[in-house]
Amino acid sequence: MKVLVIGAGGVGSAIANIASRRFFISAMVIADRDQGRAEAAVARLGDSRFSATQVDASSVEELKALIARVNPDVVVNAVDPRFVMPIFQACEIVGVNYIDMAMSLSKPHPTNPLAEVGLMLGDEQFARDDSFKSKGIYALVGIGVEPGLSDIFARYAADNLFSQIDSAIVYDGSNLVVEGYDFAPTFSIWTTIEECLNPPLMWEKGRGWYTTEPFSELESFDFPEGIGPVECVNVEHEEVALIPRMIDAGRVAFKYGLGSHFIDILKTIHTLGLDRTEPVSVQGVSVSPRNLLAALLPDPATLGSRMSGKTCAGIQIKGLDKGGAPKAVYIYNVVDNAFSMGEYGDQAVVWQTAINPLIALELIERCEWKPLGVNGPEWFPAEPFLAMLESYGTSWHIREESTAGILA
Repeated sequence: MKVLVIGAGGVGSAIANIASRRFFISAMVIADRDQGRAEAAVARLGDSRFSATQVDASSVEELKALIARVNPDVVVNAVDPRFVMPIFQACEIVGVNYIDMAMSLSKPHPTNPLAEVGLMLGDEQFARDDSFKSKGIYALVGIGVEPGLSDIFARYAADNLFSQIDSAIVYDGSNLVVEGYDFAPTFSIWTTIEECLNPPLMWEKGRGWYTTEPFSELESFDFPEGIGPVECVNVEHEEVALIPRMIDAGRVAFKYGLGSHFIDILKTIHTLGLDRTEPVSVQGVSVSPRNLLAALLPDPATLGSRMSGKTCAGIQIKGLDKGGAPKAVYIYNVVDNAFSMGEYGDQAVVWQTAINPLIALELIERCEWKPLGVNGPEWFPAEPFLAMLESYGTSWHIREESTAGILA
């Protein structure tokens, strides 16, 4: 399989690094606006299957020309969500398969953003489903860790554990610390702001999709494998847009384990207007406040050697088991930064994200997953994916949860 990866940041570089150990990859081209960064991602591999080039991910014309030149089997989008649609559109126009780990951006409801949905995450992509099908190509969207692996856990639970799902709540948290920094996000600050400061997307059967206030429903969730309790809040995330499309669930939400310190900083960023994307004039120079903030903070890809701790992605599902009895589980994946740095040289958050599109590609190469049109991870059987996690150096687990309040 020949793959073109757009983006050589933390996740894109980790995808290349992991892919260098997989034989189903015949060639991989890493493209980035900064060709030096793409070349650095390739240089550390010492593998002739990999090469680097330059592209502006905001330019459909440049992307089309690059895709035509490389002629890949699939394009993997490893840049932040601002660039989903240019890459997606270029793939549709040229007629090539597409994969991403974050979906097209939402737009708030024009008059009631804290209660009603405007344009939802992924809506622009799902609107092109017929076009992709007519061209005989696929777009596999939201196949990182969250969204991605958590969606696959939800599909596994629906198929194998539950006869009725009352709630499916994604809980993402960690005890990661970065030495020498009071505030150093372990993932793209641009994406973090987009997720955390937008009105959270929620789903309820009978009501459908709706929104609520940012940082709502604060609770402490006890994460496994020594991570412990972390304060979690509702956050806008793709799982809530994806899971109800394929899985019958009474309620779906995403809760991010930010902790009170991180939440307070994000609220301050919003209060000061530093989350704005629209440029402002600074002594005659046009500057996007969010881009300025991203430039001031350390690149998450460079923080691995200063990081310690574990990160956890998982979903808590409550309802009735196959026999009709109350059941509750938390299905999860934990990655220790000491492992990912020691074995791969990539920090835990980006490594945990990067393995999932590669597993999906390997399943597609084996014809165990057969996408067509615009698909999410839960469109496909979970068992083949979960069976491959160990060969990629990680694992998944099921923790039984309290069934209090579940009515049989």
